[in-house]
Amino acid sequence: MAEKITTQELMEAGVHFGHLTRKWNPRMAEYIFMENNGIHIIDLNKTQRALEEAAFAIKNIIRSGRKIMLVATKKQAKDVIVEEATRLNMPYVTERWLGGMLTNFATIRKSLKKLAQIEKLMKDEAFNNIAKRERLMIAREKAKLEKLLGGITELNRLPAALFVIDVKREHIAVAEAQKLNIPVFAMVDTNSDPSDIDFPIPANDDAFKSISIVTKYIGKAIEEALMERKKDKEESTLKKEEDEKRAVDEAVQEA
Repeated sequence: MAEKITTQELMEAGVHFGHLTRKWNPRMAEYIFMENNGIHIIDLNKTQRALEEAAFAIKNIIRSGRKIMLVATKKQAKDVIVEEATRLNMPYVTERWLGGMLTNFATIRKSLKKLAQIEKLMKDEAFNNIAKRERLMIAREKAKLEKLLGGITELNRLPAALFVIDVKREHIAVAEAQKLNIPVFAMVDTNSDPSDIDFPIPANDDAFKSISIVTKYIGKAIEEALMERKKDKEESTLKKEEDEKRAVDEAVQEA
């Protein structure tokens, strides 16, 4: 199990800093500890519990062999999302969310197929025989598709869940997930509405340190679940081999 995160660690990362009180969403009231100099302070005990609940649920999803898509298009979140998603081989979106990325996944699959075809074409020797202007146009199209879809090239079916930074900014992604009954795990700041989020994690979603500590904690849960799944598969394979050997031995003895 991932090492328990402490409220002290969360405080040092600035997870407790919310927005100005005049910008708050009343539905975040249960997660607010106090007001200080016109800023809402998030109750880190509730953040800690929310993180543990989210990690437990995420581990169950990953152990079942499914994927979680990490979503964050704000500048201060992009690097850590790409780093963790790449490390864990999970799909991610850090550029513009394309409308229909979930609800019209068949169309997105066509775009992914087109990207794969372009990559294959560019590796072919015959590509060098194409006119320079046409090669340039193909390269530009590849770059455009890679920028928008580079994080989901390995995604051949809908993700089992989303992990989102800033539900206000990523409201289209959240709405699509809700429409398809895909659970959403998300950092929710004091200006956000947590009511439609399956696993809201009350936290500062604007500061890099805050985003980083929460994302990496979730990343550790995913990593552990991947290791546990690998171990389960190895044990299952070993048991199957032992059962087959035992069956052969018994057959030989009976003969």
